[in-house]
This record gives sequence, structure tokens and C-alpha cells, in this order.
Amino acid sequence: MDDEFTFLGMTIPKLATLSGGLLVVWGIFSYLTQSADPPSITAAIPAFLGLPMLGLGVIAGRDEKNLRHYMHAAMVVALAMALGGARVATGYSDMSTLAIISHVLLITAGSTFIFAGVRSFRHARMLREAGGAE
Repeated sequence: MDDEFTFLGMTIPKLATLSGGLLVVWGIFSYLTQSADPPSITAAIPAFLGLPMLGLGVIAGRDEKNLRHYMHAAMVVALAMALGGARVATGYSDMSTLAIISHVLLITAGSTFIFAGVRSFRHARMLREAGGAE
């Protein structure tokens, strides 16, 4: 068994950085291109959730000693993403295209990170039990 877990060719901190960065860019884009007058700050909600994920991914990549703490915090952020994006399932007839895309991105990024994180945690536990790593 390999000591380092990867998902889609990326380590979990890199996945957190990519997911967070994507949501920050999308949140800024959707805020700047929305048609509401005056502009609504809610269009930037993906950026507000992506920024902590981005930060946790960057910090985790630099501080291997506390990696598990950062990734557990990132899982909480990913859960907030998935739950926040789930609003799209309640009905999107009154939502703009930007809002629908934002919700789908939140669900996708959050769910993917939760899936990869759980697999990573299981991998780490199997390594510990096998005596391969702490």
C-alpha cells in the first residue's frame, strides 16, 4: 500500500486548494457579472466558502505535522458547501442561472471533497493499523 493517498492524481491538500480556488474565482466572477442592481453580495457566497478551503489546503501543504487537523477542518467546510448548495434541490424556478451554477458547484466541490476525504482518512487508518505510518 502506498503511503501517500491521492484522488484523481492529487493529494488531499492539493484537492482542497483546487476546489477552494475554483470557488473563489467563480464567486468573484458571479458577483461581478450579476444583473442585480444594486449588486447582491450573496452572489459571492461560493467565494466565502472557497476561501477557507483554499487557505486550509495551502496551510496543510506547508505544515505536514498538523495535516490531519487542517483536513478535518476542511471536511467541515466541505460539508457546509454541500449543504449550502443543496438549496437548489428545493426548487430553482426563481433562481438565476448564476445562482444555479453556484449551487451546483458548491454541491459538487463539497461532495467530492467529502468523498475523497473519507477515503483518505480510511487510507491513513489502514496505514496506522498496518504499522506503515502514524
